[in-house]
Amino acid sequence: MFSLVHSVVAPPPKRRSLAGIVRQQQETWAEPAVKRDGVEADELPQRAEKKARVDDENGGGGGERGGGGGGGGGEEAESENVLCGFKTSNVLNDSAREKTMFIRGKLADQEAVVILEKTPIREDTLAELFSGSTLKLEMKNDIYSTYRLHAPPHLNEIKTTVVCPATDKHKQTFSVQWVYNILEKKAEADRIVYEDPDPEVGFVLLPDFKWDQKQVDDLYLIAIVHQRDIKSLRDLTSEHLPLLQNIFQKGKEAILQRYNLPASKLRVYLHYQPSYYHLHVHFTKLGYEAPGCGVERAHLLADVIQNLQSTLATTKPGPCTSP
Repeated sequence: MFSLVHSVVAPPPKRRSLAGIVRQQQETWAEPAVKRDGVEADELPQRAEKKARVDDENGGGGGERGGGGGGGGGEEAESENVLCGFKTSNVLNDSAREKTMFIRGKLADQEAVVILEKTPIREDTLAELFSGSTLKLEMKNDIYSTYRLHAPPHLNEIKTTVVCPATDKHKQTFSVQWVYNILEKKAEADRIVYEDPDPEVGFVLLPDFKWDQKQVDDLYLIAIVHQRDIKSLRDLTSEHLPLLQNIFQKGKEAILQRYNLPASKLRVYLHYQPSYYHLHVHFTKLGYEAPGCGVERAHLLADVIQNLQSTLATTKPGPCTSP
């Protein structure tokens, strides 16, 4: 399995090439092909291929609309577009609140899942966003006005993850092979922020794909443990306290050193159910409403440690006494 992340300029509404996305995969996918704007899903890749041919004939789309920041911009968006041949089967999930969609389909005759996620608005781009966008008035009532803002392409990106091949029976989201690739330095080694190599209490800390790393306001990192027999929160016992305490302490220290963000500004938690079954801990900036950070799914690591300590204290045998 390989996982690719590309920044793709959001297409105009009437030229969508993909149908949507999902936060959680289901174990069985059997939905019919979807329609978008009156277009059969199977027609969408054909339209994308036609557009790519036209762009190639016009110089690879590097004209007035394709620049977006000088040389190299077209190379990322056009020549590396692995989605031209993607054939949509169905939308697995579509979250308007989190601005994400998961789509099941086929890529080069292999099952694939495409995850689309709108990137956050950054404060350092506001001046360009306001001056370089066009507005279309939708409603005006007294002092209130509502517009459709069409931003410059490079300020209107969609973060895209491609999972291929994707099987019919993934646990929640992806298989854990990609996790093993990270732990073994076969993939994403350059993204690792910190590592404790100890096989019992060690872990790797790296940015989550939800974070574009352009600002710390939406900081999101994942600590992945080296132990492979701990699948989720339910597997934890008091024996794992050294591991959890190590992650809690060293993870916060690494983030302070790398991003100058103190522990008081962090939310550290585990998910249950998790999106993949290999124990991992989430580090996000306090105040950032990351997907799944609500109390119904997120469990603070400090609370987990305290609960395990309490369990240990109540089960620990007392001193022997003579009659």
